[in-house]
Amino acid sequence: MPREFTTEDYRARLERATAAAADAGLAGLVVAPGPDLLHLTGYQPTAITERLTALVLTAGHEPALVVPALERPDAEKATGAPALRLVGWTDGQDPYAAAVPLIDPAGRYGISDNAWAMHLLGLQAALPGVGWTSLTETLPMLRAVKDADELERLAAAGGAADAAYRGILEVTFAGRRETDVAADLAALLIQYGHSQVDFTVVGSGPNGANPHHEAGDRVIGNGDTVVLDFGGLKDGYGSDTTRTVHVGPDVPDEVRKVHDVVRRAQQTAFEAVRPGVSCQEIDRIARRVITEAGYGDFFIHRTGHGIGITTHEPPYLVEGEERPLVPGMCFSIEPGVYLPGRFGVRIEDIVTVTEQGGRRFNNTPHELGIVF
Repeated sequence: MPREFTTEDYRARLERATAAAADAGLAGLVVAPGPDLLHLTGYQPTAITERLTALVLTAGHEPALVVPALERPDAEKATGAPALRLVGWTDGQDPYAAAVPLIDPAGRYGISDNAWAMHLLGLQAALPGVGWTSLTETLPMLRAVKDADELERLAAAGGAADAAYRGILEVTFAGRRETDVAADLAALLIQYGHSQVDFTVVGSGPNGANPHHEAGDRVIGNGDTVVLDFGGLKDGYGSDTTRTVHVGPDVPDEVRKVHDVVRRAQQTAFEAVRPGVSCQEIDRIARRVITEAGYGDFFIHRTGHGIGITTHEPPYLVEGEERPLVPGMCFSIEPGVYLPGRFGVRIEDIVTVTEQGGRRFNNTPHELGIVF
């Protein structure tokens, strides 16, 4: 079992976030329920409702959590609660009045992208002199660099997803619906320690040419190429891996060719990972391999996304993202080729940046898997 995060861990995160806001020219942050609040405090409301809950961080002031009175007992149980001042409000009161004393009336604040519009509008009405900007725009790397404990959890999640892949290679594919195989994948993720399954993409035959295909009632047949993309949360941190398999040993030449192109693109991009390389450069490297092989028009998504307490978060490996890689960043490398009406191929590993280069959290074979 991984080490539990402590109050001091959350206190340090709060301090780093406040300092990062100041470095970005902000007076502070207003953090709504969601992954950033969980990361900074360990608190996740049991239900996100219309009632205002907001963490307010302002340089030189104690971190404060504005919380509805009926949810305060749950907030007090959060591991990070001792590092906060809880500011309660009750139904019938103006919740924004509770937040006003915590916010510099002439400052500029970053606010969570997932904050409800009604809450931002309420804060704007109560504090007309405050400027607002999204956290993704100003502090996109707030959770991007993982510490040793977080890396341990991500590695364990990746290992559990690998075990699920090894298990799915043993089940029958031919003659069964995509949803049947997806259910097997979900059960295997739970068996190997996941508390939450976020997705089980099973794209067989022409459905594999849709990168985010949801498993359906299509019956998988002999000769199908099948894209398997699956992941979820284990000990609070995400897994996400993709492998492509073929039903039966008689693999068409073009399937082998496309799979080899994607495999080389994934490996070449992985080998380029090191501190200082830009996120977009990893995308360019993977894309170059696929384009030179003649399939560039069929690689229709970014090369990767960050992962942590959510399965999709910054950094993104995409053209235009010039941010350099730094040790502790974690992200997917997942090039793919999708031939409409025919088949698709994708290979995905979660990778972290080390001082020496890249380290994979997924280590199952990249070869085309054969299933029956």
